[in-house]
Amino acid sequence: MVSLLAGPKKVRNFLWGEPPSDPAERKLLFKIDWFVLSYVCSVYWVNYLDRSNVSNAYVSGMKADLNMKGDEFNVINTVFTVGYIVGMVPNNIMLLKVRPKYWLTFCCAAWGLLTLGLYKVHSYRQICAIRFFQALFESSTFSGSHLILGSWYNSEDIVNIDTGRVQTSELAKRSAIFTGSGLLGSIFSSFMQAAIHTNMDGYRGLAGWRWLFIIDFIITVPICIYGFVFFPDTPDTCKAFYFKAEEIEMAKARVKNPKMESHFDWSVIRRVIGRWHWWLFSFLWVLGGENESFGSNSLFALWLKNDPSYTVAQINHYPMGMYGVGIVATFCCALYVDHTGGRYHWHVAVFIALSVLISAIMILANPLKTSVMFAAQYISGISYAGQATFFAWANLVTRHDLQERAIVLASMNMFSGAVNAWYSLLLYKATTVPKFRPGAIAMICTTVLTIITAAVIRYLQLREQKNEKLNLHMITGKSSDSTDLEIGSVEGLPAKSSAKVEVLAMDSKEKELV
Repeated sequence: MVSLLAGPKKVRNFLWGEPPSDPAERKLLFKIDWFVLSYVCSVYWVNYLDRSNVSNAYVSGMKADLNMKGDEFNVINTVFTVGYIVGMVPNNIMLLKVRPKYWLTFCCAAWGLLTLGLYKVHSYRQICAIRFFQALFESSTFSGSHLILGSWYNSEDIVNIDTGRVQTSELAKRSAIFTGSGLLGSIFSSFMQAAIHTNMDGYRGLAGWRWLFIIDFIITVPICIYGFVFFPDTPDTCKAFYFKAEEIEMAKARVKNPKMESHFDWSVIRRVIGRWHWWLFSFLWVLGGENESFGSNSLFALWLKNDPSYTVAQINHYPMGMYGVGIVATFCCALYVDHTGGRYHWHVAVFIALSVLISAIMILANPLKTSVMFAAQYISGISYAGQATFFAWANLVTRHDLQERAIVLASMNMFSGAVNAWYSLLLYKATTVPKFRPGAIAMICTTVLTIITAAVIRYLQLREQKNEKLNLHMITGKSSDSTDLEIGSVEGLPAKSSAKVEVLAMDSKEKELV
């Protein structure tokens, strides 16, 4: 019986990570997954559901009903992006001042009500107004959830120095599940719009695309209630009834960094701007966001809409393959990062860039050939893997400073949105269907820059780690040979050995201070 269970257990551990050896911590991690991860995934799922519904409605009758012309669809997306930019940093700062349980729930309820309002619109200008305010509240979800996940989950290997057992890093896999839930929202929205168009178009005098917004709102309500009742905030502000006091203390200890800076004053400006983290991670996600342009600008749906041989159901269904590829790529890349000790995020950046580069070249070469366009669009879905990996990378590098981490994560999304506000209007106009030549050329440029930026970040990260090791050596008074081993372990040793050296070093530091 034991041998029969060994196989599934190994698969589970590979996919989800080695569970903590301490039964109490294992129970705590289960609760964190159940209540923290489940809520942020649910709210991001409905966030993407609400976000995707406009493009699905556009190709399912809204364009004709509202007599939309030219690039009005792109204007709607740009207005949404502007609202997203405006709300990004303020929302993350609010999460440091107001319990996330209340702020995230409020924002979810607000954008749900605004989504309901879309079913009554009669012009694209009304859509623009609603989408702007909708984006203000939706901008709380993505970077805010990454901030919260980084507060509950470790981002590097943890070694039990008594048993030598390695617990692999948790954050990248959880981030992958989180971002994958958003892509599932896009898939579900496509399914739902196709089903509504088939079964409810004209029901009670409403067009099918209007019913989509009503049903979106109905789905949002129970998720808001669930968050208000059960979401546990962060370890520092947690008052959830299902956590014991000792579990909350354990949650703080298991991811707490001894050098954490948490004071919130004017020095945060110097701490943020004076480090390379804010500059380079913001630029990396500007590139990462534009690498998603084929999907985020609904190019595949527009290409299908341009061909009268495709039905409304097909226009909604076929792009789902891109999101499916994105989910698989996201989780596979997260597994790679976590199983290599949270050290090789930059490998994923190179993989994404090369994949999207191939996709762009295919579209440039033969955009009118059906097989080429289908293959290119599905390959471009790999770009979505950057959401989990890049934000987990930023969480790891900025883990010493809570306020910096909050601002860096928000700024990554903010600057990406700021560029996309004009970038999509310039390069991904609906009028460029079906060849998308300007966008494909731009994509080649962003993929090359992605590789260069990731390499620079990795170099600076290693230099920063080396300085940390040297500082640790000065405090602990270790021999130079020991220090050399610690520095070399960053790249030279396996993940388990590297993590163990780091934990032993921290243990020595604590003893010295005592």
